[in-house]
This record gives sequence, structure tokens and C-alpha cells, in this order.
Amino acid sequence: MAINRDFLGREYPAPELYEVTRGKIREFAEAIQDANPIYTDAATARAAGYTDVIAPPTFPIIMGMAGAGQAIVDPELRLDFSMVVHREQRFRYSRPMEAGDLVHCVTRISDIKALGGNELMTLDSEMSTPGGEHIVTALNTIVVRGGAEDAEH
Repeated sequence: MAINRDFLGREYPAPELYEVTRGKIREFAEAIQDANPIYTDAATARAAGYTDVIAPPTFPIIMGMAGAGQAIVDPELRLDFSMVVHREQRFRYSRPMEAGDLVHCVTRISDIKALGGNELMTLDSEMSTPGGEHIVTALNTIVVRGGAEDAEH
């Protein structure tokens, strides 16, 4: 069954602010096996010009997954998750994410299209401070294998 095009532009706000802590940054850096001390040592981060440790560039995926998860499980979207393959992940930064940031995240379905016999859906997760300062937008594109066959009929 094809993805429901009526969902294009639909937004999924995170239910609460995400607090970026040194501990969460350190755990993420360890998980991706990135030993750069700018992620774990405040003195090194300050020497590099930051106020505290910064998060690895892919760290925002944690916050984006919450919104994407809301969209994917919505039965009216008609997404067959058993056929999903992750295609692409990109980030557009205005500034690094630092320990101490409080982050509001809104995920929006920004594109749904057919490509070959598949469907592609892009989700944009915009992360900002409670005051509205943009930090980063994470763009996540998934492929639904074979989904376009239904869309063409």
C-alpha cells in the first residue's frame, strides 16, 4: 500500500525538551568510538572556543528518532516498516550542539515520492532552543521497497 500523500507537511513535535548533558555526549561518542576529546573534556572544548563539550555531528539523530518514530507508527500514514531501508542522513548546522543546551525538536514529513518501484520519504527534524535559536536540522530519508507499485495503480 502506498504512503499516504496527505501526510506531506505533517509535523510531530517532541513531547518535551531534550537536555544535552556531558554524560549523554560522552556515551554517544563512546558508542560511535570517536575519541576526540572535544566531546569529553571541557578544558579541551574551551581551548577550541566552545563554552563546554560539544556533541558529535551525528548526535542529533537521537532527538530526530523520537519524531520519526511517531510518524512511522501512525497507521494512517500506511508505511510498511517491514519494507523500509534507511537511505540517507544529513545535518544542516547553524552552530554546534553543546552540553547544557535545551533542545526543542519538531519532525516534519518534507517529501514523499516514487522512484523506480520504490517510495522515498524524507523527514526533517528541526532542533532549536526554547528561545527559537536554530541549532541543526537533521534530514532523514527512508526507502519503502516496492511501495510505489501500489501508488501507480
